[in-house]
Amino acid sequence: MVPIFLTILRDLNIAFRNVVRHRRRAAFALLIISGGVISFDLAGGFINWMLENMRESMIHSQLGHIQVVRPNYFKTGVGDPYRYLLPEKSDTEREIRAMPGVEAVAPRLSISGLASFNDATITFIGEGVDPKNEELVSRDISIVAGQALSDDEPGGVILGRGLAANLGVKVGDTMVLTTTTAKGGFGASDVRVRGLFSTFSKEYDDSALRAPIKLVRRLLKVEGSTVWIVLLKDTAQTYPVMQDLRRKADPKAFEFVPWEELADFYLKTRALFLKQVLVVEILVALVIVVSIGNTLHMAVTERTGEIGTAMALGARRSAVFRMFLFEGLVLGVLGGCIGASLGWGLSFFLSWVGIPMPPPPGMEEGFDAEILVDAAMSLNAFLLAVVTAVLASVIPAMKASRMNIVDALRHQR
Repeated sequence: MVPIFLTILRDLNIAFRNVVRHRRRAAFALLIISGGVISFDLAGGFINWMLENMRESMIHSQLGHIQVVRPNYFKTGVGDPYRYLLPEKSDTEREIRAMPGVEAVAPRLSISGLASFNDATITFIGEGVDPKNEELVSRDISIVAGQALSDDEPGGVILGRGLAANLGVKVGDTMVLTTTTAKGGFGASDVRVRGLFSTFSKEYDDSALRAPIKLVRRLLKVEGSTVWIVLLKDTAQTYPVMQDLRRKADPKAFEFVPWEELADFYLKTRALFLKQVLVVEILVALVIVVSIGNTLHMAVTERTGEIGTAMALGARRSAVFRMFLFEGLVLGVLGGCIGASLGWGLSFFLSWVGIPMPPPPGMEEGFDAEILVDAAMSLNAFLLAVVTAVLASVIPAMKASRMNIVDALRHQR
């Protein structure tokens, strides 16, 4: 075991000295490898940040981490949501609030109907919310004009910016909401536009409004809520907390739904972005293969006489094979380390400066992007460089180890 270890160390030392001896060729290979690693880190880090930002925006504006509803509400409750109402006050809700890791619990009551202002009438979807609790749950909703909901103004509502523009209302205007009550009757109320909001989704902003839950209960003539939004202190704890809730609560009375099951747009976007990361990874691997392959092919050609002399003096073909394979390994390790370090530094710098981005499809505003490179991504980029460099070294190493000694020595002349 020890002789094998010493042999490997000796071969690595020889490979390192060969790399240093041919500085110009090695520098070119290291430039290509480190550039590929940097590209992978920056592209992957940008996508990583985009996905995390989108996820947290959805959680902290619409979905929460866990939604508590009556069983089968999302399957059959759309047609008759008032059969699936949760109680206004419940021991279960209080127990959820007291659980470790839970930051807030906010009741919501869904509503839809017509919003009218002057001669304009538009359908809307909306939610009755508890202003105090919702302030924590929906902190990623941006109030772009006016003020957020408040218990001090029970008749004040906030509208999505697109809905307000379609109606032609501004902050301070009075409009009329009409809806169908739980028993099929007619409900209407004058409300004052207290503020306008913007979220990550333009489609939502074009049709949504929010009102105090007491106002919505009065309009619909119901008590309770359709859902409790549970906000956690850490998104990573979603499934552990949900499993704990499922163990403690009555499954016939409550259903617990994680945010991922409600985030279809996010899941499709993530799948698309992960395919893009895979494409970048393949491109980087191809660049490294071509670079290392060409570099070592040139090395074999230039050192043909040297290889012939070594084999004439008793060097085994396996030793020659290892020499060139380890040169590829050394280049991969050095290039991977340089690229990962520079990629990490560049990601911090670009995140500090900010990357101006136009509004993505379906969103209202542009934003300053960042690059989120974590340890796992840097390790992945490093391993990509090392593994690809070693694989690219196999063919040149085989070519060197299979040389005819006489032809190699003749080449030296």
